[in-house]
Amino acid sequence: MTTGGPAAPGTLYVVSTPIGNMGDFSFRAVEVLRGVDLVLAEDTRHSRHLLDHYHIATPLASHHEHNEAKTTPAIIGRLRGGESVALVSDAGTPLLSDPGARLVRAAIDAGIDVVPVPGASALLAGLVASGLELGHFTFFGFLPRGGADRRAALDEIATSTHTVVVYESPNRLAGTLGELEQRGQHGRSAAVAREMTKQFEEVRRGTLSELRAYYQGNPPRGEVVLVVGPASPATVSDDLVRERVRELRASGASARDAAALVAGELGVSKRLAYRFAQTPDVDDREESE
Repeated sequence: MTTGGPAAPGTLYVVSTPIGNMGDFSFRAVEVLRGVDLVLAEDTRHSRHLLDHYHIATPLASHHEHNEAKTTPAIIGRLRGGESVALVSDAGTPLLSDPGARLVRAAIDAGIDVVPVPGASALLAGLVASGLELGHFTFFGFLPRGGADRRAALDEIATSTHTVVVYESPNRLAGTLGELEQRGQHGRSAAVAREMTKQFEEVRRGTLSELRAYYQGNPPRGEVVLVVGPASPATVSDDLVRERVRELRASGASARDAAALVAGELGVSKRLAYRFAQTPDVDDREESE
């Protein structure tokens, strides 16, 4: 689509919307939403306020995680028929912990152009304000609420040697910080970015222990982005090393192979990992090498 011209037909636009401050909506985004035939929104009532603010009269339709399987085929049919459609989320960039992936994949499979219209993102806003290492980071979205999946995600964060970004609900923030603390991450640098671009925007920086203590006594409100800096070998707990060695030995790895794998994964010394591989905690069926 050329600037100032009509939206190209048969195109699916993925449009970022403000995460708080309405001034973060781009001229291009307004132009696209005015030019398409249909805007798909998580909550049409919420998005109608945004469209009305910018005098956008384009029809709205609901598209969210509970109806996307049912509505996607019809939308693809309209796109194939030459109509243009814009996908928005309630706030920020669609598909990042928001619905839309099914539709985008279906459009690509149907040979339909998918055009991003970049803009606000709580992920990037929290990351750049954190003051932590940005060269390499992993985005986890919202963590599982419990069970083995949650433990696995927290273990991965605990051993990550690069920065990690997590979306967290305010009522679970202190608990998540505490669970990371229990994995030997007491002194690891982190930041909590809250209510980004809104009136009560706040970025609090410190160690995981300091942040856990603060938010236990001062429960946060609003939307939260947790940014955790890279782990160093000193922050990886012995319990975590021991548990990973056990898993590898139980799967049939030799003591030496398990030690080498754990040293590479967790950034600890091979000597330390090998020591755990030889302890009575592990059913070592081999002779010491």
